[in-house]
Amino acid sequence: MPGNTADAKAWLESGLTAHCESVTVLGDGAYINTGLIVPHRKRPGRPLLKGEEVDNAQHRKVRTRIERTFSRMKNFKILRDCRQRGDSLHRAVQAVARMHNLALTG
Repeated sequence: MPGNTADAKAWLESGLTAHCESVTVLGDGAYINTGLIVPHRKRPGRPLLKGEEVDNAQHRKVRTRIERTFSRMKNFKILRDCRQRGDSLHRAVQAVARMHNLALTG
């Protein structure tokens, strides 16, 4: 999305929701009310319930892996210099992810 756009707005306007209807998509706190699975938030004067704490712990565990993957991808020059025109960024991310997966299995 051009300019300074909120994450939730970019997600909703990107058209990605249609492509992700049959899969579970995790988001951070910026994606509240978008249909993505986000962590539970504490409300004023009320701690999280036990089940909510467990959900948040599982959410953090998965999100950590995702964030580490993003970090590793940024180390590849192809992503640092990639321009966000058309689907070139998407193809570059796919290529780097596949190479990373091959490196892990080899």
